[in-house]
Amino acid sequence: MQFLQSAWALIVNNILTQPAYFIGLLVLLGYVLLRKPWHEVLAGVIKAIVGYLILGVGSGGLVNNFRPILVGLKDRFNLDAMVIDPYFGQNAVTAGVEEVFGRTFGQVMILVLIAFIFNIVLVALRKVTKLRSIFTTGHVQVQQASTAFWLILFAFPNLGDTSILLIMGLILGLYWAVGSNLTVEPTQDLTDGAGFAIAHQQMFGLRLFSWLSEKMNKSGQGKSKRLEDLNLPGWLSIFNENMVATSILMTIFFGTILVILGKPYLVEQKFLAADKSFLFYVLTTSLNFAVYLAILQLGVRTFVAELSASFHGIQERLLPGAVPGVDCAVSYGFGSPNAVTIGFLFGALGQFLAIAALIALRSPVVVIAGFVPVFFDNATIGVFANNKGGIKAAMLWPFVAGLCQVFGSAFIASWVGMAAYGGYLGMWDWAVLWPVFTAVMKYLSFAGVALIAVALLVIPQLQYRANPDTYFLVTEDYEAYKAKKAEKEAAQHAAAGDD
Repeated sequence: MQFLQSAWALIVNNILTQPAYFIGLLVLLGYVLLRKPWHEVLAGVIKAIVGYLILGVGSGGLVNNFRPILVGLKDRFNLDAMVIDPYFGQNAVTAGVEEVFGRTFGQVMILVLIAFIFNIVLVALRKVTKLRSIFTTGHVQVQQASTAFWLILFAFPNLGDTSILLIMGLILGLYWAVGSNLTVEPTQDLTDGAGFAIAHQQMFGLRLFSWLSEKMNKSGQGKSKRLEDLNLPGWLSIFNENMVATSILMTIFFGTILVILGKPYLVEQKFLAADKSFLFYVLTTSLNFAVYLAILQLGVRTFVAELSASFHGIQERLLPGAVPGVDCAVSYGFGSPNAVTIGFLFGALGQFLAIAALIALRSPVVVIAGFVPVFFDNATIGVFANNKGGIKAAMLWPFVAGLCQVFGSAFIASWVGMAAYGGYLGMWDWAVLWPVFTAVMKYLSFAGVALIAVALLVIPQLQYRANPDTYFLVTEDYEAYKAKKAEKEAAQHAAAGDD
């Protein structure tokens, strides 16, 4: 038994929770099932792993680049507050779960396994469940399992280990399967059939904002241009270049905050050497944003092609019609690159206004914006909103999401007690959807668990009923899906003309 536990711990710690190697394992399995020559299998696995590692360098660089600002805002203005960030949320669970509930963080890894098995079983039964995507983003699984562990324990503090883990695994596994499944159509439309879904922290939010963006674009107010269709006149045309636009906007955004913090503070905190130029520190910090974003997009292009090609083997032999759910940052390689910057900026505006409102209203919980929600949530929403609804949607919905992230996180973290340990996951689904789940389970007990499970299972059934002829076709043959969709739209336009 000890050997099996050690072996499982090795797999979890080095493969399942390390997305680069998990993606590499999927590519290996897919190419082996396709019976590719060994050298093609090896090359594909290496490119997939290296591509994901490149993506990680870009993501990590963005987070680290923003750190002086986060630390400075907290220290300079004496804000003793909770940070909304997946890593702060995970640390809060690690620090407090034993003290509050008498449980160990080690159970979170068991929860990851149970929920992942539920996800696979639900997709294997796709003819009944109508679910098509496997959640493969390992580090996100651990972050979400940590927070779900606390929230469900809050609702059922007295349940035994086995019972509580089964309830947690059921709800979390359903959330992974249903949430990533909701992103299939918007992601296929964005990427022109690249063959993956989004498996991250804002899956329900992405589907909602994509739908709202589409409705907004089809309203009688006229269709909005997408960012990639915008050709700015005169000197403004420099903003047509993503790298230039990102560099200028981030210099204004970061530069303003860094100037407010001042050189003495940055020197004191050892972010800047005393003999170095403050002006060039501001410029370098701001321009690095564009650098890391370019690195991230290179990583996306490197591994997505291998993952998409290899997953055909898994589709053909094991899970027909299934797609992998991957990190939201993968979407940044598609659509308008400027949508990433616009989504981030307007999401940050929404978060900062919400934080100011909490301070003005003397909220018992003050929130500090974490970079992961403010960037990865809102940039992703910006990319999808722009694709469906154009420029107006790319500005409006990330702003709304920023408000939701702060207000929702302040409420739930205060209620369940996570705020006292300094952090909460804070991304859209966990600031809006999971507080509802928690309240339903807390006040309806096991009936609440059943209600949530039934509601989640009904969602893909409704999706299927809306488009039964193209529902599975969108993952199995995207070109045929596009042709069928075009025929339906033409018929609808013709019918509207007759009316």
